[in-house]
Amino acid sequence: MNDPFFTPYIRDVKDFPQPGILFKDMSPLLASAKARTKMLQELARPFEDKSIDVVVGIESRGFLFGMMLADQLNARFVMLRKPGKLPGETICEPYQLEYGMDSLEIIEDAIVSGDKVLIHDDVLATGGTAAAACRLVEKAGGEVLGLNFVLELDFLNGRKKLNAEHCHSVLHY
Repeated sequence: MNDPFFTPYIRDVKDFPQPGILFKDMSPLLASAKARTKMLQELARPFEDKSIDVVVGIESRGFLFGMMLADQLNARFVMLRKPGKLPGETICEPYQLEYGMDSLEIIEDAIVSGDKVLIHDDVLATGGTAAAACRLVEKAGGEVLGLNFVLELDFLNGRKKLNAEHCHSVLHY
């Protein structure tokens, strides 16, 4: 059950980004220092005793709380980005979209072998991006200790593509 505190901070936007979609807009949450602070506490709580070395944020909204989570957990922050947006040598992981393919990249030496990693993104939907992020972190030598999301769209069953034991979402819709 969702904490009623967050109800006024998640806004429904009909027909965005296309007709028939009900978009969960967290702009009001980001605009409120009080709501951001409480969300950060909820995101960090399950991982405070896990000795996280690296928080990985998935482009681009995963950067918003990802960096703050890294600070809260006294960990490094690493970005996962779309191809061609990171400097230097990168490692790439392709993944299937509903209509086509996409991929994520990480700087080759951003994760040290054996690093304990928390992956963060804003929304867990179908799970394809998060599953690719897990594969990419493991390819880079890291150990995924958890996945972390502000909100999860339960009806899309994205959690089934992930290790649900290590998957934490603050809000569920």
